[in-house]
Amino acid sequence: MVGTGEQPSRSPRRLCLFNTITCASKKDLNFRSTILAVRFSRTRLIVVLQDKTFIYDLNSTRILEEIDTVHNPKGLCAFAPNSEWCYLAIPASTSKGSALVYKASEPELICQIDAHESPLAAMAFSSNGMYLATASEKGTMIRVYIVAQATKLHSFRRGAYPSTIYSLSFGPCIDRPDVLAATSSSGSLHMFFLDAARNGR
Repeated sequence: MVGTGEQPSRSPRRLCLFNTITCASKKDLNFRSTILAVRFSRTRLIVVLQDKTFIYDLNSTRILEEIDTVHNPKGLCAFAPNSEWCYLAIPASTSKGSALVYKASEPELICQIDAHESPLAAMAFSSNGMYLATASEKGTMIRVYIVAQATKLHSFRRGAYPSTIYSLSFGPCIDRPDVLAATSSSGSLHMFFLDAARNGR
């Protein structure tokens, strides 16, 4: 849990780990700046700040990696908690749409994906961590990459006019996701069918 007030117990710079089974606080983690995003799996805890990203061992709350990042005021990140390697993606640039992909399980940097000419606005992994979907601030194109090869698999046109992409989400199929959903400031929900794209339809 992250607070939103100015009191020390409710500070946006303080993360409280809470055990929902025992209904007890496990540990508090304090940071120098506002916490913008938190992601976790059974073994890893990810904390995103404006200029840093931390990878923790969830059980011991020991810092495994402290990553200096580009300015990331929205706390943009993507995390694949169910994948074998717990992939983590964070922006690599403030001027173009590039992402750095880490294995949070190691942790180590495995690749950089240069997806768009404009800065990134949204990212999402498939549940198995094999694919990464990206959208830029322009919001007209959505792309899907094979993470292990850092190669583009699909490009989808959301629309001809710029729009802010709020979220991307793959379908629940673990082995091979068949659909990708995108919501935007245009008030619409776009569904892209990956099987149809694979078959050239």
